Amino acid sequence: MKSEIEAKFVNVGIAYIRSKLESIGAILIQPMRDMQRVTIDTPDLKKKDAFVRIRNEGDKTTVTYKQFNSLTIDGVKEIEVTVSDFDDAVALFKEAGLVYGSLQESRRETWKLGEVEIVIDEWPWLNPYIEIEGPSEELVVSTSEKLGFNWTDAIFGDVMAAYRVQYPHLGMDDTVGNLPEVRFNDPLPELLKA
Repeated sequence: MKSEIEAKFVNVGIAYIRSKLESIGAILIQPMRDMQRVTIDTPDLKKKDAFVRIRNEGDKTTVTYKQFNSLTIDGVKEIEVTVSDFDDAVALFKEAGLVYGSLQESRRETWKLGEVEIVIDEWPWLNPYIEIEGPSEELVVSTSEKLGFNWTDAIFGDVMAAYRVQYPHLGMDDTVGNLPEVRFNDPLPELLKA
């Protein structure tokens, strides 16, 4: 498995971040697009703090195994493959007895600065955030500084790290992955109410 080397910064203004990305020479790779994913958890996966995700990214569909060894810049391990069709991948896993527990919507915009990928993410009931991912911690740190972020504000982990900042009452076992659907037009779920 490869390590993801990435950091998140939460509560960002999208127009401001776009302006900063342009000012440092980042290139827009994909404009904001709708994404859809399903997550598969099993008792064995949960013991390893892992899950399988099937994600329609607009231009491709990926199947990813993610394992969270620690909430650090390189604590996430993953294996990802591209498949030809979202619905077929979901059906394949279902037939294998691995039924998804949560259907989730999000929006993502992708930028590139050299070897570093910067994405602006939007999720239901969550302020926008960015992820900065690169081949080394040094590149991730220097890119975050170029964008005006203080490294001490970086958070690590999956999207729940961002939800936990905005909804501090959430515990480590509280996750939107436990909700059957996570959609933009749905009302705030009980999970996120303090």
